[in-house]
Amino acid sequence: MPRDMGALIFDCDGVLVDTERDGHRIAFNTAFQEAGLGVEWSVERYGELLTTGGGKERMRRHFDECGWPKTDDRDALVSGLHVAKTDIFMRLIEAGKLPLRPGVARMVDAALEAQLVVAVCSTSNERAVEAVVKTLLGPERAEKMNIYAGDIVSRKKPDPAIYTLAAESLGLDPADCVVIEDSHIGLTAAKAAGMCCIVTLSTYTANEDFTGADRIVPDLDYGIDLATCRSIVQRKETAV
Repeated sequence: MPRDMGALIFDCDGVLVDTERDGHRIAFNTAFQEAGLGVEWSVERYGELLTTGGGKERMRRHFDECGWPKTDDRDALVSGLHVAKTDIFMRLIEAGKLPLRPGVARMVDAALEAQLVVAVCSTSNERAVEAVVKTLLGPERAEKMNIYAGDIVSRKKPDPAIYTLAAESLGLDPADCVVIEDSHIGLTAAKAAGMCCIVTLSTYTANEDFTGADRIVPDLDYGIDLATCRSIVQRKETAV
């Protein structure tokens, strides 16, 4: 029998919602301002930092490159800033400031109706990811979805750890999983885990290298449906 699709897996930031520029960046800057640090990430600077997976890791990189604020405990500083940033970000989400990207709800509904596993795998803070899923997709969809996020793995994307964990814990063959990503590091992680990957371009990622992607589209309403996903899984089996 031909291989069939078993799961549809979404990244969060840039995939479910185009959150990076007008969501996370704004929340980071507000947290920095409230802490009196005098740090502000421009659109361009935040784009540079996005090549590093994980919010706490981005702060550490920035401070390593530009100088650390005076502190006796760098880990505590970063953790505290991240908690504050997450609270700010969730208020933005709950206020409806950031809408779902085109085609996301349609694809989630189609996958759930087909009784496929639907999951979200993100290196962002778990509370923030859950807020996006529950608030923007709604509680009925959210309770049927699996979320893997934040520090659930120690190695962030582009390491495949989070996708490998999802496949193992859900009892899935990675080759049966179709991932929706928007970044080079996300694509790299999905492919390293042995999964298929469709890329939906977002604000910060349009010019990244997506060599190896199974499909690249502006958003999911550009010809992506379950039949397309299933054909990608079956084509991968034929190629092997």
